[in-house]
Amino acid sequence: MAADPAQPPTVPEENDVHLPDYHTHTARCGHASGHPGEYVETALAKGLMAIGIADHIPLLPERAPELSMHACELGDYVAEVEGLKASFPDFVLLGIEADYRPHTVSEVRSLLDSHPFDYVIGSVHHLGTWGFDDPRQMDGYTEREIDDVWVEYFELVGDAAESGLFTILGHLDLVKKFGYRPTRTLNVELHRLVDRVARAGVLVEINTAGLYRPVGEAYPTLDILRRLCEAGVAITFGSDAHQPREVGRDFDHAAALAQAAGYTEFSSLVRRPEGGRAQVRLNHFGAPAASAGRRSSAASSSASGDAPRP
Repeated sequence: MAADPAQPPTVPEENDVHLPDYHTHTARCGHASGHPGEYVETALAKGLMAIGIADHIPLLPERAPELSMHACELGDYVAEVEGLKASFPDFVLLGIEADYRPHTVSEVRSLLDSHPFDYVIGSVHHLGTWGFDDPRQMDGYTEREIDDVWVEYFELVGDAAESGLFTILGHLDLVKKFGYRPTRTLNVELHRLVDRVARAGVLVEINTAGLYRPVGEAYPTLDILRRLCEAGVAITFGSDAHQPREVGRDFDHAAALAQAAGYTEFSSLVRRPEGGRAQVRLNHFGAPAASAGRRSSAASSSASGDAPRP
């Protein structure tokens, strides 16, 4: 049966979609488990196109061991993943996820320029000092006008896109994580955001971690994906895995979402032999992904807000 374009697709039991997973975390970030090699093993076993390890860059200026590695660990992290790249050439990439916070842009840029990252995921997790996706700080939603929260978030994501720091924008509508929705349609704000992202030329990931959070859906929504597709914004994929078994999780669902939004191609990253940020390669989807309902039973039964990050 053909997919209903008005509805997000269901998730088949098995992952049979040959996609890359560029958003994975390991024990170094303080809120995940497993070593990079275990994530690579899972990606190989699942038949993924490629995997990138993208732990959280040290959060600046404060130390936050439950959210990111310490600055002194960054060199060891890079060396470990570089070793895996040597063992699995053209399959493993060295990535990093960096928070976009206006007051730390210079420091983050310096860290990124000091290491041979193949790609950088840019994410917004804070509005000022408020970690809006941290379940320990959920009271912040009751202290603010929800529409203002969304508008401020979209502005910061647009700033991140235009900063020149990032290859991929992570979980584009993360602000919905706990199910707090705007009270009005934000068409003007969304149009502005999509236009800024398109002009910046950054990739946007379809991130399946939201299926396992209170919001119960992938990041971003089908509506936002359609807008991105119409604007010519290229997409890629990330599980936001925090355990090795989560690598590539629900990528059938992600592929079906992309195709329901009008995408016929997705982006993968190709390492440059001379170093520097990876090149972007376009790939056609295979057969249309299966579709039906919104979430797998596994996602429905395990959705929670306990993780401090997506």
